[in-house]
Amino acid sequence: MYKHFLKPILFRFNPETAHNMIMSSLTLLRHIPFGRAILRSTCSKETPSLEKEVFGITFPNPVGLAGGLDKNGEHYNDLANCGFGFVEIGSLTPKPQDGNPKPRCFRIPQDRAIINRFGINNKGVKNAVEHLKKDRPNVIVAANISKNTTSINEDAAKDYETSFALLYDFVDMFVVNVSCPNVVGLTALQDISFLSDIVDRLLDLRRYYDTYRPILLKVSPDLSTEQLDDIIDYCLRSGIDGLVAGNTTRSRDGITSISKEKIEEIGNGGLSGAPLHKKNLELVRYVHAKSEGKLPIIGVGGIMTPQQAKDMLDAGASLVEIYSGFIYEGPGLIKKILKYLEQGIK
Repeated sequence: MYKHFLKPILFRFNPETAHNMIMSSLTLLRHIPFGRAILRSTCSKETPSLEKEVFGITFPNPVGLAGGLDKNGEHYNDLANCGFGFVEIGSLTPKPQDGNPKPRCFRIPQDRAIINRFGINNKGVKNAVEHLKKDRPNVIVAANISKNTTSINEDAAKDYETSFALLYDFVDMFVVNVSCPNVVGLTALQDISFLSDIVDRLLDLRRYYDTYRPILLKVSPDLSTEQLDDIIDYCLRSGIDGLVAGNTTRSRDGITSISKEKIEEIGNGGLSGAPLHKKNLELVRYVHAKSEGKLPIIGVGGIMTPQQAKDMLDAGASLVEIYSGFIYEGPGLIKKILKYLEQGIK
């Protein structure tokens, strides 16, 4: 139904308008009798055999939604009805911000790819906290946090601390985003001098809470081997709970359906979707090998099929996330992945 009816309609609109239509439709289902039940029966699947404990949290299944779709932390329960084992909200910043000028998101359908330069547009962390208070999550929620674009890198740690403290009592885990390619200077925070300041402060702050919330670091697939090695070594020393590997890429490798001139016309932005899969799969494999399996990984990037989800897990990921696959293949992809993984362990 999605690929042959809803998707052609949605793809007639620009990506941001289509996104808002999807989110509004999910909200509408709350108010339609049996709406949620219908969505669950269509897209979700009970898979006790896929239940998994990672970071001290028991996940009902290993397939999550990547950050960026529920930017403001307003639709996690609606999205849970699609069958996700967990939902990552954000990125969230201390203050609301508009992000980059439009247009800032571009589909490349023949390559099943998306280029975006949103610039972490969101309504701010306080808005998310209000929603989390009002609509308590019935799904595991990871909060992706970042800094405001107006904050200089030397002060970035304060931004992460602010969002971390405000969200702590309302989410299950944190993803520290220092790898978005669409905010000027943000990827520089992957340098150990900046990174250690941010993460060490969060680890220290966590000690004052009674409940333990895992802290994960989201890394770029564009890091050099030397940079990645430094980050892995730091993570193993610091006691951070795991990595999300990885983010979107500045590379345009794998885009074959449009000309170089068209690619240049689109301009800057992070590439996601099918062309990203091989790059991020290798990232997961490398991190797993380099850390000798001591660093739990959430594998994300270009998962468009059940086999690709399995490949990520086989490469060393403990959990996986989808985003572009959800856009191109629809919510039915989650159920297909779960059925495929379930068959593999029978």
